[in-house]
Amino acid sequence: MAVTVLDEAPNLRALYAKAAVTAWGRGGDLPTDRLARKGVAVDPAHLAAYTRVCRLPLDDVLPATYPHMLAFPLQMALMSDRSFPLALPGLVHVRNRIDVVRPIGAGEPLDLEVWAERFAAHRSGATVDLCATVSAGGQEVWRSRSTYLARGATAPEGAPAADVEVSVGALDRVAATWRVPADAGRRYAKVSGDVNPIHLSGLTAKAFGFKRAIAHGMWVKARVLGALAGRLPDALSVDVAFRKPLFLPSTVTLSTAQADGGWDAAVRNASSGSEHVVGTIRPL
Repeated sequence: MAVTVLDEAPNLRALYAKAAVTAWGRGGDLPTDRLARKGVAVDPAHLAAYTRVCRLPLDDVLPATYPHMLAFPLQMALMSDRSFPLALPGLVHVRNRIDVVRPIGAGEPLDLEVWAERFAAHRSGATVDLCATVSAGGQEVWRSRSTYLARGATAPEGAPAADVEVSVGALDRVAATWRVPADAGRRYAKVSGDVNPIHLSGLTAKAFGFKRAIAHGMWVKARVLGALAGRLPDALSVDVAFRKPLFLPSTVTLSTAQADGGWDAAVRNASSGSEHVVGTIRPL
């Protein structure tokens, strides 16, 4: 295993373009190499823009989902490289777990490292986990695991079964109703750099089999945490499954219930009741 340390964050638009032109002819095993950055400083203006678009409080502690903004370009660099066995266009984010080991100050320099693991078999194809860890002062303070599904792909022989589900209790109480506008994907893409075409417009989403643009799963996850701000433990685990696509525009409901010292939550379509995101928030 080799670790390559980058001096700056990769350009996400360039990586998406690279992934599109190198999508064909991929295969093989997952790469074992890792990518890293050292001493990363949080840009206060970017943090403020992120909290605005996700409806999160802005203070001197990073939101639980914000380090994903820092790690995601490195993960994209791994997935867009020819050594990655699955084509990036069409990959669907189906599960994300974040562990906040301790609150992270917005002014702390951070060390990032990302890698891929767990090539698994899924009934609709194959999944792979993109992992990240964030350290401050030599100690891990944050980690995540993002599971992506490649429909129609084949996992290696003997691969484990994919683990994409999150179990929650009965969630009958609606805590909030959100009207999600048509431009929600573009607004989040402007801040996050995640310019996957399925999120940007109906025209570009249809090219990948979606009837309309769909919301970013990580934006929905952040909105859930924003709704529970002030009621969460300092050290926590937030584990969500992304189920039915949240088409834009839509009206959705947020249902929550206290459970095991934390919360269970579900975001559903207000008309059909279809689940878009379900998850658990627990003390770590």
